[in-house]
Amino acid sequence: MNLPTKIRYRRYEDWSDEEKQNIQKKVSASPWHAIYHVEPRTGLLNDPNGFCFFDGRYHLFYQNWPFGPAHGLKSWVDTVSDDLVHFTETGIKLLPDHKNDFQGAYTGSAVQIGDRLFIMYTGNVRDENWVRHPKQVGAWMDKDGKIEKFEDVLIEQPKDVTEHFRDPMLFQVDGQLFVIIGAQSLDKKGFTKIYRAQDNDVHHWVEVGNLDDGGLRTEYMDECPNLLFVDGHPVLIYSPQGLDQKELQYRNIYPNAYRICKAFDTKKPALIEPSEIRNFDYGFETYATQGFNAPNGKVYAVSWIGLPDIDSPTDAYDYQGAMTLVKELSVKDGKLIQYPVPAMKTLRKAEHPFASVSETSNAYELELKIPAEETAVFNLFDDGQNGLRITVDPKAGALTVDRSQIGEQYALEYGTSRTCPLAHEETTLNIFVDRSIFEIYVNKGEAALTGRVFPTKGQSGIRVLSGTVAGTRFDFK
Repeated sequence: MNLPTKIRYRRYEDWSDEEKQNIQKKVSASPWHAIYHVEPRTGLLNDPNGFCFFDGRYHLFYQNWPFGPAHGLKSWVDTVSDDLVHFTETGIKLLPDHKNDFQGAYTGSAVQIGDRLFIMYTGNVRDENWVRHPKQVGAWMDKDGKIEKFEDVLIEQPKDVTEHFRDPMLFQVDGQLFVIIGAQSLDKKGFTKIYRAQDNDVHHWVEVGNLDDGGLRTEYMDECPNLLFVDGHPVLIYSPQGLDQKELQYRNIYPNAYRICKAFDTKKPALIEPSEIRNFDYGFETYATQGFNAPNGKVYAVSWIGLPDIDSPTDAYDYQGAMTLVKELSVKDGKLIQYPVPAMKTLRKAEHPFASVSETSNAYELELKIPAEETAVFNLFDDGQNGLRITVDPKAGALTVDRSQIGEQYALEYGTSRTCPLAHEETTLNIFVDRSIFEIYVNKGEAALTGRVFPTKGQSGIRVLSGTVAGTRFDFK
């Protein structure tokens, strides 16, 4: 939603209680609120931030402008979880209230150091001519949730980048703390920089260099880079804006992509034997994925269900955005596997054989199988005529999701269908439906398709149109 700058950057303390209550009333009136996905209380939710394990619990912050569905004066909201399924919001933790983040607390990450959480993020600062000066800044959060921001800027804007220098992601290699930061070169090419904490002192950072990731540099900005270590493989997950379709075919305004590598050279720095670039998600809305290597040896990731510069039907209710389910990552046969954490099964309330049904709660999981020799077509959010159409065709090697006949339409300039490749064999699907969100996991996470739909009244059924589909529906409510 386009709003005037003076509204989007209005100070938090200048909003009256009455204005905030009116916003809350509009948000509450929406018919599309999710039940088990993280959504904002009000306003815009975009990038996941500071996803980590701290003081015996998981923390997932999200970037938020609480006064409408637009990109404005951003803060961080904290949510906590014991199982990566049920998240409880604890409130705003990072406010844009310091000279180093006065126009917004932008994306960053976090890691526990001693008994405190170290947070590194981009402070958005603009001068009197509204020119942006990005600053990579830090803060401590104690076990009571109290924030202490650093007075010093940790990493200033380098001379070889434009104002687009943001999204620090912390990671560790052999006990050494590093950070990867998205950047744009002076000739408007996207890349990433690597820095090392000198003597592991979070107040002192030394530039290692520009990361060689095997890319062709056809993008104009690399947003939200992550360097994770999955089953012994360095995995780069990032959002390369403007990437040439010859390098990667994608249908959305911006892609979310990854590369699996053999090793990471911390000196050059370089990713050794990187794979070709691949889609992290084949669906309509997945962006700004953030993951971390957890103390239990697992690697977890979560994404923003949304995209920059795209309006949504929920804008009319003064909110936008949600988080995907938390996925556990692994590498199998050279592929990145992503699948919701096992604790998702605790949401299952009732079990039914999969079949056509005229009405559901639109909050459920499907566990399905489609034979290799058959094409199967079925609708979700069905009203007896139309719905979200899913076509599974193993013989053609493709799964297609079409949302052209479901609910309020939007983002039409980017098409109404998405397709992912399938092996020529039996296909298993796990599909999570949550009021206005769907997440489809193919063959236990070999591929994922995520998206939103905004059904109208009566669009809550399931209808098999052709083919053999066997399985189970687990109601979540």
